[in-house]
Amino acid sequence: MELFGLDRAELSSLSEQLGQSTFRGKQIADWLYKKGVRETGSMSNLPVAMREELARTATISRCEIVTQSRAADGTVKYLLRLGDGETIESVLLPYPDRTTVCVSTQVGCPAKCLFCATGMSGFVRNLTAGEIVDQALTLQEQAFGRVTHVVLMGMGEPLMNFDNVVKALRLLNDELGIGMRRLALSTVGLPGAIRKLKELDLQITLAVSLHAPEDALRQRLIPLATHHPLKELIQACREYADFTKRRITFEYLLLAGVNDSPEQASALANLLRHTLCNVNLIGFNEVPSITYRRPSREAIAAFRSVLEDAGIQVTQRMERGHSISAACGQLRRRHTSR
Repeated sequence: MELFGLDRAELSSLSEQLGQSTFRGKQIADWLYKKGVRETGSMSNLPVAMREELARTATISRCEIVTQSRAADGTVKYLLRLGDGETIESVLLPYPDRTTVCVSTQVGCPAKCLFCATGMSGFVRNLTAGEIVDQALTLQEQAFGRVTHVVLMGMGEPLMNFDNVVKALRLLNDELGIGMRRLALSTVGLPGAIRKLKELDLQITLAVSLHAPEDALRQRLIPLATHHPLKELIQACREYADFTKRRITFEYLLLAGVNDSPEQASALANLLRHTLCNVNLIGFNEVPSITYRRPSREAIAAFRSVLEDAGIQVTQRMERGHSISAACGQLRRRHTSR
């Protein structure tokens, strides 16, 4: 039995099965998620007999750091090896007032976005809830302080791993003590899953990767979007925002000569009118073997100006980690191609 990834209720039930008090479940949870132990023998406040039984019947699978790349701005990208030998990426992003970790939710990704290095590698499998949480805990062990924010914006499409992702969000909140409003989930936009997530009312930040204001271009950039027209997606997002009272972030990756014209900015503003949202503009982080290019600063500024003049709230992602292949999937591709 794998212990890492079980919640407190499941650990309490396990303790009962072993003839122990349910209180032992809380103790095991503290050892796993607060102290980060990697073997049951380290759980010194458990009865010896319980530790021996856990050693026989249970495992604690934690990832291993394969390699890391550090940028001058403090960003560190990690390639992590899972128990079955597969590798994933996670990024540590230190700021003066917080420490953010970007984690993966799948090995590879089925969305196959044309601008993404992860999509070029194909899809292997979903991560378990424990493997998602483990990334945050492992990187916290590498940081100088506690992780305060976690973003599910690494490899994979989180809403195609719905149950494990939701369980991981609850574990990050309940066991690592990270507030729900400090957790963010980024999706290419699956309307049915967004409506399902809405009903849970988790109060997380939902970020939807838009990247185009009309279906033909969006479906070319994001093949998965062929099954989810913009009209349906935006309606699901409005329902989500209305129900949760949480502003949705629409991520818009700017690609030179593709989706960065003032006319496209105007179309985007019209699409998002009457939606509780903001647009996060992202300059493309160039990837070898992908032909897209980052627009000029002037083009990005002009695009932003059109949105703001139309009353759309705009943010612009701080550029981090260019020197260490920080765009999703680059480090893994570089390692596996050796």
